[in-house]
Amino acid sequence: MRQILHTIILAFFSISVYSQEEKIELDVVRKIRMEGLENSKVMDILFYLTDANGPRLQGSPGYMKAASWAKNKLTEWGLEKTQLEPWGTWGKGWELQKSYIALTTPYYKPLIAYPKSWTSGTDGLQNAEVILINAKDSMELQSYLGRLKGKILILPRNDTLKPTYVADGVRLSDEQLQKMADYDPDDPPNRTRGNSNNARSLQIVNLNMLRNFARKEGAIAMLSASTQGRDGTLFVSGGGSYSITAPENFLDITIGYEDYMTLYRLVKNNIPVKLEVEVKSKFFTDDLKGYNVIGEIKGTDRKLQGEVVMLGGHLDSWHASMGATDNAAGCAVMLEAIRILKKIGIKPKRTIRIALWGGEEQGLHGSRNYVRNHFMDTITKKPNAAHEKFSVYFNLDNGTGKVRGIYLQNNTAVKSIFAKWLEPFSDLGAKTTTLQNTGGTDHLAFDALGLPGFQFIQDEIEYNSRTHHTNMDSYDHIQPDDLKQAATIIASFVYHAAQREGKIPRKSTKP
Repeated sequence: MRQILHTIILAFFSISVYSQEEKIELDVVRKIRMEGLENSKVMDILFYLTDANGPRLQGSPGYMKAASWAKNKLTEWGLEKTQLEPWGTWGKGWELQKSYIALTTPYYKPLIAYPKSWTSGTDGLQNAEVILINAKDSMELQSYLGRLKGKILILPRNDTLKPTYVADGVRLSDEQLQKMADYDPDDPPNRTRGNSNNARSLQIVNLNMLRNFARKEGAIAMLSASTQGRDGTLFVSGGGSYSITAPENFLDITIGYEDYMTLYRLVKNNIPVKLEVEVKSKFFTDDLKGYNVIGEIKGTDRKLQGEVVMLGGHLDSWHASMGATDNAAGCAVMLEAIRILKKIGIKPKRTIRIALWGGEEQGLHGSRNYVRNHFMDTITKKPNAAHEKFSVYFNLDNGTGKVRGIYLQNNTAVKSIFAKWLEPFSDLGAKTTTLQNTGGTDHLAFDALGLPGFQFIQDEIEYNSRTHHTNMDSYDHIQPDDLKQAATIIASFVYHAAQREGKIPRKSTKP
């Protein structure tokens, strides 16, 4: 296997190593490939971020534990200025400490369920009747006055479970990648998303109004079911405000779609339903700040060491699982890319800085505050000197899939540069550059300030169907060879960005 790998590497080294402007340091690429593909530590890193740590909800003890582990690992590898850097005021932390729910009447059945984050508990074990709330507005809600004390609320639905007829896990086909490569920003394709459950929820009263009403009336909890979840997979996220001034949110429990519909049909048909439920949660208010993990490899060129190349991904997760694909995978890859570069002993011209972000799931808080704090003048609110010296940010946050190329965010100036950097990795399936924009993660914080920020194209695998924001987002859904491939490619991108003659061009400049 080793001999085959060497043969493949040598075959790619026979390609032209120069474009009009870009030089590929093939000896360094060879070292990166050898370390990244044959001596990878990416799964060890992933283990400590997931199984050994637990969920990493923003502001929780789990997040701070994982952040401290990552910071200490960067220090161990010899990075400088490693720190948990505060980015601003966050709000309350929250941790789930106990959760149990089961159907007890008309028969016993354990239920698959997770309380939403930032919700209150039950104040001990409760045995409560389930009541159907069928109200379209505040006037109809008044008919439930005096009827909700000690009850658990369920809402009507009229959707049905439909077979999907497609695989949960998929890779991008050659045709899909070619379509991305051919993308014309002047003629953007329409984007639509399907729904596996064909959900059509009935019109109901405003949920915030219902929660406030239920709390005042003394109800215990309400039940929810994701329109995506099926087959034991639950899509679980936030249950209300985490602001320090907000009251504790009414308990909202997400249960499996199939379990939800069983309860709903029983109650709808006037068959008494009782649940046994106990939820214990804890709020944390001692430290209201949010933190990013930061470390850097100092540049060695006296003229260029003040310029910065960054890589990163978001460290925070939701709480129903370990956040393996979202986004321990991206963080493990970026940490591994840094480890590779340190291991092979590079001396970059520019400073290389890694950042693992907090608060991404609630709106890119960590990265958005970081770019404002570092690259904007706090008085004039205009770009500062650090903004001018910034070169590029590379992000990874689309699951466990291998890198297939890179989104250019409509930056035509970088197309030939990144295409050249991908050439030594075409045998690993990475060769596509697309002018398409992609959203939803931390590169957008840089792009919004006119700084080059890019997300890599990844195979989706089971991301949107099974793991993204679900109770199934565990270590077992990770593809080890894909993470090895991603870390290897990204290490090479970061190195060449640090070494090239000029900074990465911005959208308004020419290459």
